Amino acid sequence: MNDSFFRKIESKTGVPMEEVFALANAIQFADFKDERQVRKIIQKVSQLANKDVPQHVEDELVNSIIQSGKGLNLNDINHMLGGK
Repeated sequence: MNDSFFRKIESKTGVPMEEVFALANAIQFADFKDERQVRKIIQKVSQLANKDVPQHVEDELVNSIIQSGKGLNLNDINHMLGGK
């Protein structure tokens, strides 16, 4: 991919691509049985999406992810946060 492609994404979303790559890397290597790691990922996604996640919603997401034990991708998290 070329640099201008990423610059267009940055200008449309307002999110630096470095942060998106860092989040993707964190998700790729996360232990989804570790509550602290799961909470950090949810909080980072909500921060990047500029969406407030109430504590009870975060708790539900964390419990659901830990119980399933399977990995997530950005689409899964976006969907959980009410994205399309």
